[in-house]
Amino acid sequence: MKILGISAYYHDSAAALLVDGEVVAAAQEERFTRKKHDSRFPEHAVRYCLAEAGLSLGDVEHVVFYDKPLVKFERLLETYLSYAPKGLRSFVAAMPVWLKEKLYLKATLKKEIQDIAGGKDRPVPQLLFAEHHQSHAASAFYFSPFDSAVVLCLDGVGEWATTSAWQGNGNELNALWEIDFPHSLGLLYSAFTYYTGFRVNSGEYKLMGLAPYGEPKYVDTILDNLLDLKEDGTFRLDMSYFNYCTGLTMTNSKFDKLFGGPPRQAEGELTQKDMDIAASIQVVTERVVLRLATTLQKETGEKNLCLAGGVALNCVANGRLLREGPYENIWIQPAAGDAGGALGAAAIVWHQKLGNERKVNGVDKMRGSYLGPGFDADEIKSQLDEYGAVYERPGDTELFAKAAEILEHENVIGWFQGRMEFGPRALGGRSIVGDPRSSKMQSVMNLKIKYRESFRPFAPSVLAERASDYFDLDADSPYMLIVAPVRENLRRAMSEEEQGRFGIDKLNVKRSELPAITHVDYSARVQTVHAETNPRYHALLKAFDARTGCGVLVNTSFNVRGEPIVATPADAYRCFMRTEMDYLIVDDFILAKTNQPEWEKDESWQEEFELD
Repeated sequence: MKILGISAYYHDSAAALLVDGEVVAAAQEERFTRKKHDSRFPEHAVRYCLAEAGLSLGDVEHVVFYDKPLVKFERLLETYLSYAPKGLRSFVAAMPVWLKEKLYLKATLKKEIQDIAGGKDRPVPQLLFAEHHQSHAASAFYFSPFDSAVVLCLDGVGEWATTSAWQGNGNELNALWEIDFPHSLGLLYSAFTYYTGFRVNSGEYKLMGLAPYGEPKYVDTILDNLLDLKEDGTFRLDMSYFNYCTGLTMTNSKFDKLFGGPPRQAEGELTQKDMDIAASIQVVTERVVLRLATTLQKETGEKNLCLAGGVALNCVANGRLLREGPYENIWIQPAAGDAGGALGAAAIVWHQKLGNERKVNGVDKMRGSYLGPGFDADEIKSQLDEYGAVYERPGDTELFAKAAEILEHENVIGWFQGRMEFGPRALGGRSIVGDPRSSKMQSVMNLKIKYRESFRPFAPSVLAERASDYFDLDADSPYMLIVAPVRENLRRAMSEEEQGRFGIDKLNVKRSELPAITHVDYSARVQTVHAETNPRYHALLKAFDARTGCGVLVNTSFNVRGEPIVATPADAYRCFMRTEMDYLIVDDFILAKTNQPEWEKDESWQEEFELD
């Protein structure tokens, strides 16, 4: 039985293919089109999934879409009517898109599917629709290692739900309760993303990274004015401060007055106030998540928790939930945003519509999230040769030893291995790696390679078997979705002057023996690397550990700011040559920057990628 799941038309379009209940392939459309957060029908991702399995669309029994557009349209209409005539301007702006594309989405989807099948005369699979939060919940529970669990889904909004709770047992997944639009923790966080000058639906992780530079001075302001938070974690927003129901912005003049001025301009200077606001909304978000999860545990008695939805990518909140929450085990879907909805929708058909059993063996079903395209040696050689690239191909033993030596000398490597990751995190398949002991590594990577804001922290990849040597973490974190403290014995004592610094001035203080991955609050977003799911990345870490005594590497995604993570060897080579990376390693091909043919300097390439 082959089931194709699709998410599209909002952001992060994706496709996922299940064969007899097992995920065979999954990918986001942005990786193929090179347009970040591409929301169009995922034609390239669908074609990839089919090719990976050696199938044509005619071999697929079911195609399932991750939400119900007519119910979403109902919510849109009811919202505008309830706020009329206030929302007339945005109603007029939104309606042409809905009337032209989204209201008749079933016909649009059928046409796209028919085109992939090869034309009007070709048979196509049955088209089904799941609910948005149901798809999120299924992506979390059905691919988790648990036979039973509660599921908490938090995002901006689906059809109506913004927060929902579910009970999973075997192949059953049942809704418990939900909080509906416009009351949304995800949209509240996005409102502050907008107010601090970052882009909604892509800059939320910047707000999270900025928070440790500030003091949570505005927590009471938020709780006294914007958010009515109950002891059980349920909440309501005072909508008089927000504009997202009826306007073209997230917040309004009343919000501005409450926080003492208008939103920061994009790319404008970050002030201490922006940092304090970031710290405050982060504290509030963590409080809501902890209360909701605790209530859910009290209601069900369940020891396992699964998380999905965009808010589940807030790895600081996840870390607190792991350390302070009531659950024995937590599992977070690595593609927690809308892309993962494609996976969840397919699983709903397999388990709920078709009634297939679910077998659990204590290991999650995501295959390390390495579900995208991989390339054999001939394909890699062909793509590199097109650029006249100069490379050498040592055996694996020499390759890992050489890579470890390169890293020890504070060089930066573009690391391209095996299949591409599904979800927003680079996990050693499409990564840029460096030495975490280097005090200059963070600034070099941010300013000379990623071309992004200097305040943003980098994540560590650590040998799973050595994670507790470096971090206060007593669980696996293979998908880089949990923030944990760096161990006390690795921290550096700061002088009185250093302790008194504020804001961005905190950035240049060395805080531990691993300064490149230690954030200003002594935290790190940890990826535990396992030999079972990524043997080559694990081998690199082992070689670096053997050479230096350090089982940790800096790991950031293989892209520049505004660009999707690289998908092909050609993408990787272009990114390598345009930046100040020192080496590129693609499978067993090693390329030194100094050996490459001259690359024509043309800064206009940066205009290809819209700043996130």
